[in-house]
Amino acid sequence: MERIIFHIDVNSAFLSWEAVFRLKHLLAKDDLREIPSAVGGDISQRHGIILAKSIPAKKFKIKTGESIPEALKKCPNLILVQPNYNLYEQSSKAFLNILHEYTPVVEQYSIDEAFMDMTGTQSLWGEPVAVANKIKDQIREELGFTVNIGVSTNKLLAKMAGDFRKPDLVHTLFPDEIPNKMWPLPVSDLFFVGRATNKKLLNLGITTIGKLAHADLDMLRCHFKKHGEVIWAFANGIDTSIVEETRPDNKGYGNSTTISFDARDTETAKKVLLSLAETVGTRLRSDWVKAGVVSVGIKDFEFHYVGHQMVLDTPTNITAEIYRYACKLFDELWDGSPIRHLGIHTSRIVPGDDPRQLSFFNCFDYEKQEKLDTAIDSIRLKYGIDAVKRASFIRSPIDHMSGGISREKRTVDYSKIDIR
Repeated sequence: MERIIFHIDVNSAFLSWEAVFRLKHLLAKDDLREIPSAVGGDISQRHGIILAKSIPAKKFKIKTGESIPEALKKCPNLILVQPNYNLYEQSSKAFLNILHEYTPVVEQYSIDEAFMDMTGTQSLWGEPVAVANKIKDQIREELGFTVNIGVSTNKLLAKMAGDFRKPDLVHTLFPDEIPNKMWPLPVSDLFFVGRATNKKLLNLGITTIGKLAHADLDMLRCHFKKHGEVIWAFANGIDTSIVEETRPDNKGYGNSTTISFDARDTETAKKVLLSLAETVGTRLRSDWVKAGVVSVGIKDFEFHYVGHQMVLDTPTNITAEIYRYACKLFDELWDGSPIRHLGIHTSRIVPGDDPRQLSFFNCFDYEKQEKLDTAIDSIRLKYGIDAVKRASFIRSPIDHMSGGISREKRTVDYSKIDIR
């Protein structure tokens, strides 16, 4: 039986979800999707980049990822709205619930993308293109926002199809359609071809996906190693990956934060590291795992980045221990330049019941610390993350649990916003 895979992608997700919320719940008159608008971070917190933009904003060549000042130079009348991740999570859940009405095999690829394995459902729902249109229309009618759906025989081709002309459309890209629909596209449009790979391919004279598909495989291996085989297979529409209902285990846990001011002293920087260790340790314990490697990354005020890592004697998920190793790495790494951004990342993940190798020369009470962390986690889970806070963070401008999605992005006080 031929596989049938759908790729569903919400059109301008963050902006669309904000637009629908304003229209339905705040009785706004203007639809953000129909005017030059964008979702952007808080410049005062130095999170000032464009996260999503409307189709009219694209006419001004506004790009996702560029700074807000750059966007405003292109379009002075650009309407900017704050991120609201609580809203995004609720909208994403509602969108995924509809997908599960049609098949149990749904893989959430990101907050606004998903794959569906529709193999063998024709007798229940009908032909693939017809059911794809049905799903698309149901999402628009029930939830108010639009999606693109790509239909094919594997995940790669379905995703490529979903990225064709937008919005609110269904596209197919079956194997026999590859020469006409995919091969003429710029090679940069191919999944897994990033900026660096695209530049190398262009230098080799490979400008389209079709040229990559017909390129000599040995030559690609020579220039790109294993990655050359992957992009050659993708250019030929070859992909054997399956739609996974359950996400694979994390290979690493980390958090980073852009500080609202340049940190110029060790005490401030290490306080930020402590706040990051809190969130990383909490996530490790929540998934009942430990990390065997800890790394620290520093980005200075001129955006220069340096990183350093160390292998631990025994894996851990204890906040104090992660913090101690992070401080050691920081001391070895920092050159005194004003710090804009700090991060802690972990890898070599092992199960939480992995035994600890004890030492006669180490007097640290690991069992006591593990119980303390567990108790704090349970209190924060029940009463909120601010229920327990270290004294060093009282009256501090640094959030005691930093990293990931910052608080100002979690929710929006609409009473302070002029909704039109």
